[in-house]
Amino acid sequence: MRRQKKPAPNLERSVLEQQVESLRRDIRKLELERDILKKANELIKKEMGANPQLLNNREKTMLVDALKQTYALPELLAVLGLARSSYFYHRARLLLADKYAAARGVIANIFELNYRCYGYRRIRAALGRQQVFISEKVVRRLMRQEGLAAATTRRRRYGSYRGEISPAPGNLINRDFRATAPNQKWLTDITEFQLPAGKVYLSPLIDCFDGLVVSWTIGTRPDAELVNTMLDSAIESMGDSDDRPVVHSDRGAHYRWPGWLSRMRDAKLVRSMSRKGCSPDNAACEGFFGRLKTELFYPRDWRATTVDDFIEVLDSYIRWYNATRIKVSLGSLSPLEYRESLGIVA
Repeated sequence: MRRQKKPAPNLERSVLEQQVESLRRDIRKLELERDILKKANELIKKEMGANPQLLNNREKTMLVDALKQTYALPELLAVLGLARSSYFYHRARLLLADKYAAARGVIANIFELNYRCYGYRRIRAALGRQQVFISEKVVRRLMRQEGLAAATTRRRRYGSYRGEISPAPGNLINRDFRATAPNQKWLTDITEFQLPAGKVYLSPLIDCFDGLVVSWTIGTRPDAELVNTMLDSAIESMGDSDDRPVVHSDRGAHYRWPGWLSRMRDAKLVRSMSRKGCSPDNAACEGFFGRLKTELFYPRDWRATTVDDFIEVLDSYIRWYNATRIKVSLGSLSPLEYRESLGIVA
């Protein structure tokens, strides 16, 4: 029997390299087809799995513009079956037909000036203040095209429960966070921010009437001074008013220590507490923490930020929240603007 000759090593290597290169081309083609389907779903609302060849030339041009930063123009035109002349014709038509070109710049400016947290409803309300009137549907489309998307919610909660160290009052709020006037129902809690430079704690007091942050303290330790100073400031803000709000909290130790109890008693405020381990009982305050972290904390990189700098940023955000941040539920006004519209002195 004759032994078969092995192919020369160089020839074998050349064949393998050709096979690898062919696989790379196949992978890139599949990635391109996948990205085209995703963009068709995002921009043109075509379902995933739809045949891109069935799109009209205008829609294909929109896809090419959306992907040309990632893929070469000839590559995109070949996969979509779009002639080069047709692409440039429809691209010119699209640029000419963009009657919202000026609005795009205004929307981007509003988005950047408001902690990049406004969704399309609040963007539309802010546009109305500048006498730019566009439907919600158009605002949503323009924001999507410009890549302006508010950060999504994440949840991480600080716990201050230290056991039943003193008798707890009843839950007078009972998840009814509505109020017909200021200083009827106040909510409070503590939240933690974990920075590379250290931990920061925020203790706010929220008015159920309009979500105004009545008072707040920021510190590096979740101690009695943090909550007591916040309560002192809130009591001082009422002046000579006869209001005696219900102050609702969780069962944390801060709200059961002698300093807190004596302040509540001297100001004739009414205590209310959530049930043990039941965060929905204080959902409105938890909602404020969620918005704050989603809009301010999670989207940013804090590695180069000192604790003192972060405290200044956080304080500035809360002042903006009270005075400027639009709330759709208040008629697209901020809490302070809403009170001013009602003739209430904050």
